[in-house]
Amino acid sequence: MVVVPLEQLPLWGPSTDAPPPPRPVLTRPATLRLLITVKTAPSPSTSYGETVCVGALSLAPPWTGWIRLYPIHFRELAADSRFRTYDIVHLNALPARRDQRRESWRPIVDTITTERHLASGQSRRSLLDPLVEDSMCRLNERARDDHRARSIALIRVADVTNLQVKRRDGWSPEERRKIASYLDQLDLLESSRPSPLEAPRFTGTYRYRCADRRCRGHRQTLWDWEFVALQRRLTQLTDAEAADRLRHRFYTRLCAADRDVAFYVGNQAARPQSFSIGGVYAPRRSTTRYRLHVNR
Repeated sequence: MVVVPLEQLPLWGPSTDAPPPPRPVLTRPATLRLLITVKTAPSPSTSYGETVCVGALSLAPPWTGWIRLYPIHFRELAADSRFRTYDIVHLNALPARRDQRRESWRPIVDTITTERHLASGQSRRSLLDPLVEDSMCRLNERARDDHRARSIALIRVADVTNLQVKRRDGWSPEERRKIASYLDQLDLLESSRPSPLEAPRFTGTYRYRCADRRCRGHRQTLWDWEFVALQRRLTQLTDAEAADRLRHRFYTRLCAADRDVAFYVGNQAARPQSFSIGGVYAPRRSTTRYRLHVNR
């Protein structure tokens, strides 16, 4: 892999309206080399009990660019198959036949191996900064007009108005039905049955403007794995205290004035015009640029 020095890259890559390339026609699984960028919180599934959707940047043929991996039952992955955000991994996968979104692939989870973790901000920026785009507005418009439009992007944020952290009343009736249906399928004679997936305590919703001059604002739900994982560690706090901790981490810190903030966004197969936030990309600005920014 060739890593371009950071100083040779523009801070924000040029916006592109081109749709993703057609998925390759494969008769056997392809081996992919990916940089993991998004891991969503698990959600109920009738077939798997719970599933995680993973977003990544494919670094080599047969597919280069953004990619979506689904389904992954992360809790059941073997220890040597587990991965973190910003790991470079290898795995076998096939294009998802039942998903019209071109970036969607179906992983063979027992083939996942981790090459290494990108710990430094510079190594991440050299790969990701050229892919940041200015307009969530335009992405929405194209998704409404064309089912072949891109369904994943990294969107530059002009300003974040708020992160609303709201108490959640458990799973919806449909989600509870999925959990019950999955448990009913299990062999009653099995010595151990998995514990049902616990609903997140809170939901998070960002209000922000993208860098498109026409933007009148966006309101999108945050589905980041880390947002829910932090909630699990705050069980001893009151709702108000826990909500403050979440806002401090995902709003006060990650969306601070000394960071270049962008959101990893993706849409739903059933509702292509509906995008949500899978994660926050927030590398720190250099001290010089930060001073120029705050004094402008």
